[in-house]
Amino acid sequence: MSALVAERQATRPVTPGPCPMIEATRLVLRPHRMADAPAIAASLGDFAVARMLTRVPVPYDGEDARDWLNMATSGLKPDWHLAVTLDDVHVGVVSLELRHGLWHLGYWLNRFYWGKGLMGEAVELTLERFFRRMPQVEIAGGAFADNAASLRLLSRRGFRTTGMTQVYSVARNGMVPLVDMRLTQSDFNGRS
Repeated sequence: MSALVAERQATRPVTPGPCPMIEATRLVLRPHRMADAPAIAASLGDFAVARMLTRVPVPYDGEDARDWLNMATSGLKPDWHLAVTLDDVHVGVVSLELRHGLWHLGYWLNRFYWGKGLMGEAVELTLERFFRRMPQVEIAGGAFADNAASLRLLSRRGFRTTGMTQVYSVARNGMVPLVDMRLTQSDFNGRS
Protein backbone atom coordinates (compact mmCIF):
# COMPACT_ATOMS: atom_id res chain seq x y z
CA MET A 1 0.00 0.00 0.00
CA SER A 2 2.76 2.47 0.83
CA ALA A 3 4.35 1.89 -2.61
CA LEU A 4 1.09 3.01 -4.25
CA VAL A 5 0.98 6.13 -2.11
CA ALA A 6 4.62 6.93 -2.94
CA GLU A 7 3.94 6.41 -6.65
CA ARG A 8 0.89 8.67 -6.57
CA GLN A 9 2.81 11.42 -4.80
CA ALA A 10 5.66 11.18 -7.31
CA THR A 11 3.30 11.80 -10.25
CA ARG A 12 1.48 14.72 -8.65
CA PRO A 13 2.11 17.88 -10.69
CA VAL A 14 4.31 20.53 -9.11
CA THR A 15 2.43 23.75 -8.42
CA PRO A 16 3.62 27.28 -7.65
CA GLY A 17 1.85 27.42 -4.29
CA PRO A 18 -0.78 29.91 -3.21
CA CYS A 19 -1.41 33.13 -5.06
CA PRO A 20 1.03 35.69 -3.63
CA MET A 21 0.79 39.35 -2.74
CA ILE A 22 3.31 41.45 -4.67
CA GLU A 23 3.89 45.04 -3.64
CA ALA A 24 5.55 47.53 -5.98
CA THR A 25 5.93 51.29 -6.00
CA ARG A 26 2.88 52.04 -8.14
CA LEU A 27 0.68 49.02 -7.66
CA VAL A 28 -0.12 46.00 -5.53
CA LEU A 29 -0.94 42.57 -6.91
CA ARG A 30 -2.98 40.52 -4.47
CA PRO A 31 -5.30 37.53 -4.34
CA HIS A 32 -8.89 38.34 -5.23
CA ARG A 33 -11.73 38.74 -2.78
CA MET A 34 -15.48 38.69 -3.34
CA ALA A 35 -15.63 42.47 -2.74
CA ASP A 36 -13.86 42.90 -6.11
CA ALA A 37 -17.02 41.87 -8.00
CA PRO A 38 -18.36 45.40 -8.71
CA ALA A 39 -15.00 46.63 -10.06
CA ILE A 40 -14.57 43.52 -12.23
CA ALA A 41 -18.11 43.87 -13.59
CA ALA A 42 -17.54 47.56 -14.38
CA SER A 43 -14.27 46.85 -16.21
CA LEU A 44 -15.43 43.80 -18.17
CA GLY A 45 -18.79 45.44 -18.88
CA ASP A 46 -16.81 47.78 -21.16
CA PHE A 47 -16.81 46.28 -24.66
CA ALA A 48 -13.41 47.87 -25.39
CA VAL A 49 -11.93 45.54 -22.74
CA ALA A 50 -14.14 42.48 -23.29
CA ARG A 51 -13.54 42.37 -27.07
CA MET A 52 -9.84 41.58 -26.50
CA LEU A 53 -10.62 38.49 -24.39
CA THR A 54 -11.78 35.05 -25.50
CA ARG A 55 -14.09 33.95 -22.67
CA VAL A 56 -15.85 37.13 -21.52
CA PRO A 57 -19.57 37.39 -22.38
CA VAL A 58 -21.30 40.60 -23.39
CA PRO A 59 -23.04 42.00 -21.48
CA TYR A 60 -20.96 41.21 -18.37
CA ASP A 61 -22.51 41.97 -14.98
CA GLY A 62 -22.07 41.50 -11.25
CA GLU A 63 -23.37 37.95 -11.32
CA ASP A 64 -20.77 37.00 -13.93
CA ALA A 65 -18.07 38.57 -11.76
CA ARG A 66 -19.23 36.70 -8.66
CA ASP A 67 -19.31 33.40 -10.59
CA TRP A 68 -15.72 33.98 -11.74
CA LEU A 69 -14.61 35.02 -8.25
CA ASN A 70 -16.13 31.87 -6.75
CA MET A 71 -13.85 29.84 -9.03
CA ALA A 72 -10.80 32.09 -8.66
CA THR A 73 -10.93 32.21 -4.85
CA SER A 74 -11.93 28.59 -4.23
CA GLY A 75 -8.37 27.28 -3.89
CA LEU A 76 -9.36 24.17 -5.85
CA LYS A 77 -6.97 24.90 -8.72
CA PRO A 78 -3.26 25.75 -8.68
CA ASP A 79 -3.92 28.89 -10.78
CA TRP A 80 -2.87 32.38 -9.80
CA HIS A 81 -5.48 35.11 -10.34
CA LEU A 82 -3.93 38.36 -9.12
CA ALA A 83 -5.94 41.54 -8.68
CA VAL A 84 -4.07 44.55 -10.03
CA THR A 85 -4.76 47.39 -7.61
CA LEU A 86 -3.87 51.06 -7.29
CA ASP A 87 -4.49 52.50 -3.82
CA ASP A 88 -6.55 49.33 -3.15
CA VAL A 89 -8.80 50.03 -6.17
CA HIS A 90 -9.18 46.98 -8.42
CA VAL A 91 -8.16 47.98 -11.97
CA GLY A 92 -7.28 44.67 -13.64
CA VAL A 93 -6.19 41.04 -13.48
CA VAL A 94 -3.09 39.00 -14.24
CA SER A 95 -3.64 35.24 -14.28
CA LEU A 96 -1.52 32.16 -14.73
CA GLU A 97 -3.79 29.16 -15.34
CA LEU A 98 -2.81 25.54 -15.74
CA ARG A 99 -4.74 24.21 -18.75
CA HIS A 100 -4.04 20.82 -20.33
CA GLY A 101 -0.65 20.61 -18.59
CA LEU A 102 0.56 24.03 -19.81
CA TRP A 103 0.60 27.33 -17.92
CA HIS A 104 -1.23 30.16 -19.71
CA LEU A 105 -0.79 33.88 -19.04
CA GLY A 106 -3.87 36.06 -19.26
CA TYR A 107 -4.53 39.65 -18.28
CA TRP A 108 -6.79 42.63 -18.72
CA LEU A 109 -6.88 46.22 -17.50
CA ASN A 110 -9.69 48.72 -17.05
CA ARG A 111 -9.69 50.93 -20.16
CA PHE A 112 -9.18 54.14 -18.16
CA TYR A 113 -5.74 52.89 -17.07
CA TRP A 114 -4.45 51.93 -20.53
CA GLY A 115 -1.27 53.56 -21.84
CA LYS A 116 0.36 54.12 -18.43
CA GLY A 117 2.62 51.02 -18.37
CA LEU A 118 0.67 49.46 -15.50
CA MET A 119 -0.08 46.14 -17.16
CA GLY A 120 3.50 45.77 -18.37
CA GLU A 121 4.67 46.27 -14.79
CA ALA A 122 2.05 43.88 -13.40
CA VAL A 123 2.90 41.14 -15.90
CA GLU A 124 6.63 41.63 -15.30
CA LEU A 125 6.24 41.28 -11.52
CA THR A 126 3.96 38.26 -11.86
CA LEU A 127 6.28 36.41 -14.26
CA GLU A 128 9.33 37.16 -12.12
CA ARG A 129 7.63 35.72 -9.01
CA PHE A 130 6.19 32.75 -10.89
CA PHE A 131 9.56 31.78 -12.39
CA ARG A 132 11.13 31.89 -8.92
CA ARG A 133 8.67 29.19 -7.88
CA MET A 134 8.44 27.32 -11.22
CA PRO A 135 11.80 27.81 -13.01
CA GLN A 136 11.52 25.01 -15.56
CA VAL A 137 8.05 25.67 -16.97
CA GLU A 138 7.10 27.14 -20.32
CA ILE A 139 4.30 29.69 -20.32
CA ALA A 140 1.85 30.09 -23.18
CA GLY A 141 0.54 33.50 -24.04
CA GLY A 142 -1.05 35.25 -26.94
CA ALA A 143 -3.14 38.11 -28.13
CA PHE A 144 -5.60 38.80 -30.89
CA ALA A 145 -3.84 39.92 -34.06
CA ASP A 146 -5.58 43.33 -33.82
CA ASN A 147 -4.30 43.94 -30.27
CA ALA A 148 -0.94 45.60 -31.02
CA ALA A 149 -0.45 46.87 -27.44
CA SER A 150 -0.78 43.38 -25.98
CA LEU A 151 1.51 41.86 -28.60
CA ARG A 152 4.17 44.49 -27.72
CA LEU A 153 3.73 43.81 -24.01
CA LEU A 154 4.35 40.08 -24.52
CA SER A 155 7.32 40.59 -26.87
CA ARG A 156 8.98 42.95 -24.40
CA ARG A 157 8.75 40.23 -21.73
CA GLY A 158 10.57 37.73 -23.98
CA PHE A 159 7.60 35.85 -25.43
CA ARG A 160 8.33 34.45 -28.90
CA THR A 161 5.72 33.88 -31.58
CA THR A 162 4.99 30.21 -32.29
CA GLY A 163 2.09 30.49 -34.72
CA MET A 164 -1.37 31.78 -35.43
CA THR A 165 -4.70 30.13 -34.68
CA GLN A 166 -8.35 31.03 -34.97
CA VAL A 167 -10.20 31.12 -31.65
CA TYR A 168 -13.77 31.88 -30.73
CA SER A 169 -14.32 35.19 -28.94
CA VAL A 170 -17.50 35.17 -26.87
CA ALA A 171 -17.63 38.99 -26.78
CA ARG A 172 -17.18 39.30 -30.55
CA ASN A 173 -19.42 36.29 -31.21
CA GLY A 174 -17.06 34.96 -33.84
CA MET A 175 -13.68 33.55 -34.77
CA VAL A 176 -10.68 35.84 -34.31
CA PRO A 177 -7.01 35.35 -35.31
CA LEU A 178 -4.82 34.80 -32.23
CA VAL A 179 -1.03 35.12 -32.25
CA ASP A 180 0.28 32.20 -30.15
CA MET A 181 3.40 32.86 -28.09
CA ARG A 182 5.60 30.99 -25.60
CA LEU A 183 8.00 32.04 -22.84
CA THR A 184 10.72 30.19 -20.93
CA GLN A 185 12.62 31.52 -17.95
CA SER A 186 15.77 31.84 -20.06
CA ASP A 187 13.83 33.92 -22.64
CA PHE A 188 12.45 36.09 -19.80
CA ASN A 189 15.86 36.55 -18.16
CA GLY A 190 17.71 37.00 -21.47
CA ARG A 191 15.83 40.05 -22.74
CA SER A 192 17.96 43.02 -23.65
